[in-house]
This record gives sequence, structure tokens and C-alpha cells, in this order.
Amino acid sequence: MKFDTAYSVSLDDKLSIYDVRELNFDETAAYDSDKDRFLCPNDACRAAFETGNVLGTYNAKNVNYQRTPHFKNTPSTEHIEGCRYASSHKPAAGESDDAREDNFPSEFVLTRRTYARITPVVDAEGQAPQAPAQTLSGRSPAAVSASDSTPDKTSVFAHPVECYVSNIDHKDKLKAMPLKIGEHSATYWAFFKKIEYLQDNHGLIYWGKIKAIKDYTSSFRIDFEKKVWLDKKPYSVNVYLSKKLIENYRKRKAFLEQIKAAASSERPLYCFFYGVTPALKQVPSKKNPEQTFGVFSANIENLDHLIIREVPMLE
Repeated sequence: MKFDTAYSVSLDDKLSIYDVRELNFDETAAYDSDKDRFLCPNDACRAAFETGNVLGTYNAKNVNYQRTPHFKNTPSTEHIEGCRYASSHKPAAGESDDAREDNFPSEFVLTRRTYARITPVVDAEGQAPQAPAQTLSGRSPAAVSASDSTPDKTSVFAHPVECYVSNIDHKDKLKAMPLKIGEHSATYWAFFKKIEYLQDNHGLIYWGKIKAIKDYTSSFRIDFEKKVWLDKKPYSVNVYLSKKLIENYRKRKAFLEQIKAAASSERPLYCFFYGVTPALKQVPSKKNPEQTFGVFSANIENLDHLIIREVPMLE
């Protein structure tokens, strides 16, 4: 049984697995998921057991991954009768337990989430604090409540990207799932735009297969395989990551590990980014600086909104 939300004992809050990954790689955060304890996100279920009734994590600390990150039950994890997170729970219509990400956030929030680092008070019986209105009952009705729902907003770019990538062969599903970014609302299918069609609309999530990553030691350029056609002429597309942007990034170590590995990798990789739209620019030729050539290019402004990863279903 996999699910993407759990209660964090150290933060006294419910986190998505993508929140946990963010905190693990954040060099400004004193956090290590291996030292945290994750409990059932169902308030009634969590209240029925001591804090030793923990969940496990999958791909919470791997910089690169192919299979969807998630929380999971351990062999000793217990749940109350009827809890949707129990391994014996039969998925309802629309739920699945395969490798796909089924928890689609309806909004990608551009402001990064902050976490109040509060060590929760544990009562005399070793139980974690619960929402005050919950009834501590082992009966099935208590297992279904408003507090049992998955958060419908996320500030972690990897979450909507994983939803799109792991369901990329389910076009109808992506067309049915709503997504809001800023003031713009559309479907997942409409928001994710292949890089060669970037002229169709601005303010989307652009993505494409990487042709090459140019490593300039302290800065990088990502070249895309597909070209943009304008006035019957093909133009290359790239995005540039500046030295200052990388040096000031709070996840600098993890990012450098990822992009340096990607630059030398022979595996097919894809880049997803949001916040900038490559525009046609004239750049000087290396062989003859007096001559220029056109290229669609953009400077990435926020590394939180850029991802390099594999897309297994496209290969």
C-alpha cells in the first residue's frame, strides 16, 4: 500500500513525500527523515495507536529516481478497521496501488511552504497529539473524515511533474485533472507544453528531451533536442543556469550532484521548467563573433521550478 501523505512527529504536521524530499535536501534545514517518525495521516487511526506504529518511506532521500516516491506500511504497521491506508483496504474507484502518482494537487503554489519546527508533546501513554475533534474509536465510521483527505495544494514542483510523467500515457486522465498556477487555471494536459510548441502560449510548464548539458564549471546550459520553427526556419532551444543562481540555492549540493551526473549520463533525460519562456535571441558566433545566429533561450530564475529526470514511459 502506497500513499503520498503522512503525519510527521518531529514537525507535528502532515507532509507529502515531496515535502519530505525538499526538507532532506535543504541545506538550511536541520532535518533528516531517517530521524523522524511518520504515522498514519488519518487522525482517528493515528490516535488509536502509540507513536511506534510508524510508516516507511520510498525514494525520500534519493536525488534521482524512476519510481514514484511514497510512504508505505511496514510489516508491523497497524490501522483501525476501515482505514483507507491499511494494506488490506481495497482501492475505491479512481484509486490504484501501481507505480503511478494518483494524488493530483489542484494547485501549484509558487510561494515555498514553511514548516514550524515544533517537537510534539507526547502524553503519558506515548501517543502523539491529535486534532481535538476526533473520536478515538476503532469502528469503521471513524476511519473516514475530512481530516483523511490528501492536501490539494503543493509548493513542490516535483509533485505535479510526477503526476504528469507517471500518467503520461493516460491522456484522458490528464485532460480531466484541473491545475491552477497563479491566476492561470487549466488541466494538467494543457499546462504541460512540449518545448517545440513553446510559442503556443506563455506561462506554462515547458518540457523536452535534453540534447546536451554544457558544464561551464560554475554554470550550466541545457540544450533541448527538439527545435522551434519560426518563419519556416528551425531554431535551437536552451535554458541557462547562472553561477549566482546555483551558489545561492538552498539545495545546492543535491542540485549539483544531479546536474553533473546528468551531464555525463548516456541515459535519455528530460528537463521540465516553469517561470520563464524561451524567446528568440541573436547570439554571436564563436567562429566569427561579428556574425550572429538565432536561438530561443531563457535564463532560469528559480531552481525550485526546474527538474531534470527520466521519463521511462517515453523510452
